[in-house]
Amino acid sequence: MVKSKLQSAILLIFMLLLSHHVKSAPIQEYKVFAVNDLGMHCVDDDFSTFTILPPFNVVQAQVIGIDTQGRPSVLSPANGVELTYAPIADRLGSINSSWKDKYGNPKTNFWSYQQAYGLKLAQGVGIFGLTMPKDAKTRADKSFSWVNETSVFKAPGIPILPIDDNGNKNFYPLLKIQASNSATHKALAGASTRIVLPVSDETTCKNCHATNASAADPVKYPKIAWSINPDPSVQYRENVLKLHDAKFTTALEAAKPVLCASCHYSPALDLTGSGPSEVQKLHKTMSAVMHDNHANKMVLNGVKLPDKPVLVGGKIPNPAKQSCYQCHPGSETRCLRGAMTENVTCQNCHGNMQATGGHYPLKTGGSLDGKNDGGKRRPWVDLPRCQSCHTGDETNHLPVTASTSGDGLREHFAFDIVDRSASPRLATNKRFAEQANTLYRFSKGHGGVLCENCHNSTHAIWPGDAKHPNDNVAAIKAQGHTGTIMECTTCHKNGSLALTLNGPHGMHNVNDKEWANGGHSDFYEHNAKSCQSCHGLDLKGSPLAKAAANRVFVTEFGTKNYTAGQKVTCFDCHNGPNFDD
Repeated sequence: MVKSKLQSAILLIFMLLLSHHVKSAPIQEYKVFAVNDLGMHCVDDDFSTFTILPPFNVVQAQVIGIDTQGRPSVLSPANGVELTYAPIADRLGSINSSWKDKYGNPKTNFWSYQQAYGLKLAQGVGIFGLTMPKDAKTRADKSFSWVNETSVFKAPGIPILPIDDNGNKNFYPLLKIQASNSATHKALAGASTRIVLPVSDETTCKNCHATNASAADPVKYPKIAWSINPDPSVQYRENVLKLHDAKFTTALEAAKPVLCASCHYSPALDLTGSGPSEVQKLHKTMSAVMHDNHANKMVLNGVKLPDKPVLVGGKIPNPAKQSCYQCHPGSETRCLRGAMTENVTCQNCHGNMQATGGHYPLKTGGSLDGKNDGGKRRPWVDLPRCQSCHTGDETNHLPVTASTSGDGLREHFAFDIVDRSASPRLATNKRFAEQANTLYRFSKGHGGVLCENCHNSTHAIWPGDAKHPNDNVAAIKAQGHTGTIMECTTCHKNGSLALTLNGPHGMHNVNDKEWANGGHSDFYEHNAKSCQSCHGLDLKGSPLAKAAANRVFVTEFGTKNYTAGQKVTCFDCHNGPNFDD
């Protein structure tokens, strides 16, 4: 017993010394990963009448340091690094550097009417003090802060607008995120990335609330003097206030500019996280009044707009005729874009407008943390999850249902089709699940890296489509091609990894010649199920075992060529699951 304790003590001392040695190895290379957190941030195109959302884009980032032995680690300010952002042109030459265009024209009237938010900011300064890069008077004005609670760098409230410096619309502007030495402020070589700060001012109510439209009809409401303002953005806003005053005996028109969230709680504007005020507790949430109350009013030109998920294999309606896109970006801007857009609409994940507005109580497991099961959906909290559709792998996933895609693995609905509350489905196999009680945009995975750093932001999952090339810039810079960041050499020095199944989501070494040339056989012989989980029960491949890029492997069975998207099977080299063949 004494000997055993002594051996344990010696082993512990050895491990501590080894740990100290690992931490003290000098950093040789730096990588920056950054992402807009939502895939699209919205901003009002006018603030003179009422306002829902200010200029406020959020970027979260991590810096990876790779030491001289090829080992990566997530760095913090304690490692002497800092992050800043700078303007950079996209391939079409569009650049967004200031709150004014190059002719001196303001891109918004937010700062003229900011009293709606109770603010007294200098022109061009965002709610949390950040500015657009060209407007920064100090380095702090364009610097990321470190958030101890989440251990990430964050730039909250960059006041970017969907108008570039030439005065043209660009909903997907690029910014350069640069890591520097925090002591000297000198840029670290190669330590930068370029990301999209998606922003749209397409949020609008004019399709229904413009004068003479269905919600501002002089025949239906003869006692209301509808707006004759020539500016369409101001006109529909004035009509909204007039209608609100008439229905609820308020005096909003006389109080403009009005902040809707001053009465209707919105977590998006609860910047201190203090919860609803006493006034807000007396009213429905912003989500409820916008979604639930309007659920039966989505009519365009006398035709009721579809407000239900698209069935598997069904035709997705034209964006201009989708109910969500009457208000949210989508008809012109693409909020939902990237890998999932060919098969799903907003409702496939969030449910219809009543479900989104919390009309029906959530089922057991429907709330993010389990604390709101049976209650109304909490906006911005009780949201769909990755595991709701990605329910497992080839050997362990939820039973096939009417919403399951043809490959048998992925669901086209994030909830049970008959569930009116659209409570997110929970997987039993957590291989592709977020962290417990945590939304995807805040979750971390392999090596403590943010999930969004490898998959891109919510609503814009890689690979981006051909119409949105700016989305793909960061992935291409990181690994040489678009799509999920899955090349091990992105963070690990080539050849530094032992053969393993401890990669993200249980992956093996990707594009590793040692793995391809016989290194995998021992893994299969001792645990065939681990191979079948991605390569299929019959080892003939699955959607989880596709080449992410063109590959060439020189093996004892000859040179094997793969094209991007091609399934990888045992039968590419072997006559069957017998590695002697």
